[in-house]
Amino acid sequence: MKPILIFVFTCLFGFPLVAQEAAAGAGDAAVPSVFVDASDVDLKQFLWTNRPLVVFADSPNDPRFVQQMEMLTARSDELAARDVVVLTDTDPEARGPLRDRLHPRGFMLVLIVKDGTIYLRKPLPWDVREISRTIDKLPMRQQEIRERRDGPGADKTSGPS
Repeated sequence: MKPILIFVFTCLFGFPLVAQEAAAGAGDAAVPSVFVDASDVDLKQFLWTNRPLVVFADSPNDPRFVQQMEMLTARSDELAARDVVVLTDTDPEARGPLRDRLHPRGFMLVLIVKDGTIYLRKPLPWDVREISRTIDKLPMRQQEIRERRDGPGADKTSGPS
């Protein structure tokens, strides 16, 4: 009787843990990182799909760059919800295509909207909350919010019949 009880308890308590680990592993693989090295990136690949947020610095040890990356990393889920992809470039000697196009001087934060327009340039680190508010005010983001709210499964009744 004792071996049967051990087997039953193992099945009851072990299965949810295995399922939870499997779900966590699958979730990690399905969620792409919002952080990308900008060395060989062409902004055209993000047109109409993502909002590139480009972070420039002359060194990865620049305190402003370190602070900015800590802020972005801490709330990366909010950036992902707004289709933001963070591109980083800390090598001015490489003269990558983003540096040629955006001409940074030292630390610089640049927000590019989905149509490829440079929307914002900042010489100092910005909190994710400020970035999110700025993005949420964009007309295209407002449309995305409306579409998500009024999408399939939304209650489309507009009052009593």
